[in-house]
Amino acid sequence: MFLDHPTITATNSFTEPDRIERLTRVYGYVVALADLAGVDGFIEKFTQIHDHKGTLIVFWNDAPNEVEKQFFAQAWASKIGDGSSNVEHEV
Repeated sequence: MFLDHPTITATNSFTEPDRIERLTRVYGYVVALADLAGVDGFIEKFTQIHDHKGTLIVFWNDAPNEVEKQFFAQAWASKIGDGSSNVEHEV
């Protein structure tokens, strides 16, 4: 069982609490995608996800590869996420 989950934050989260709920769903989505793809160590590579006015920003400990970035792009573009392709990565 993994206990050191990333920090989940959002701009205007006090006035728009649904942003945190959406990020929690996106987090579950990307972890499931990585698990299904057999990507070991994925969950330990990122430390925070943040919704900045509709742009998902992912903060990484280690540089992600294109497959790992795609997990976030797929989740954010879905109906679970924002429905957009606005994803940025910070190492």
